[in-house]
Amino acid sequence: MASLAPSPSPTPAHGALMDAVYRNQKYIYDATRKYYLFGRDGLIRNLEAAPGMSVLEIGCGTGRNLACAAQSWPGVRMHGLDISDEMLSVARKRMGGDCVLARGDATSFDAEALFGQATFDRVFISYALSMIPQWQQALDQAARSLAPGGSLHVVDFGDFGGLPRPARSLMHGWLAKFHVSPREDLGTVAAAIAQEHGLTVRTLRGRFGYYRRITLRK
Repeated sequence: MASLAPSPSPTPAHGALMDAVYRNQKYIYDATRKYYLFGRDGLIRNLEAAPGMSVLEIGCGTGRNLACAAQSWPGVRMHGLDISDEMLSVARKRMGGDCVLARGDATSFDAEALFGQATFDRVFISYALSMIPQWQQALDQAARSLAPGGSLHVVDFGDFGGLPRPARSLMHGWLAKFHVSPREDLGTVAAAIAQEHGLTVRTLRGRFGYYRRITLRK
């Protein structure tokens, strides 16, 4: 797929970097991120997951979204994947035995080996693509993980196009300190992946272009 070509090769160092970033931040992550990771709850409300369905979050972090999804959609089977052991340690405490959690690379994980199943009814990625160097591959891998009739839900930073230029520059500079790079061509790449896998695609632009939500359906 042409849209995936520019992405660099996966590196094992990324997991170590994420562990270093979150080793201390994991204690305050949920308390601080609620003030600027907008659109997550809207994504969860739109999962439309029925009891018995399997749900996978790629880049599950502390498990905050998994806990919200489990509460919003009782009876679903929850799964979470993250490359950071530091974040998974928090997710395990939060979720207990109500979720199957595994450490893995979002670009190349073996769902069958990690979770005992190859596909899922619902897959979602919340503010993780902007921290994954090979994010195009991660999005493609997520699309490949959909069961028939399944859907992939993504939310991440947008282009901030509705903000004044100085505010946009400040946002980009501040996010870079956390190794975050907004994927301004996310919509284009998602459309290419949808075409490749025979999926429908729907996009939603948040206010001021602050965030973007994308849904791919099989």
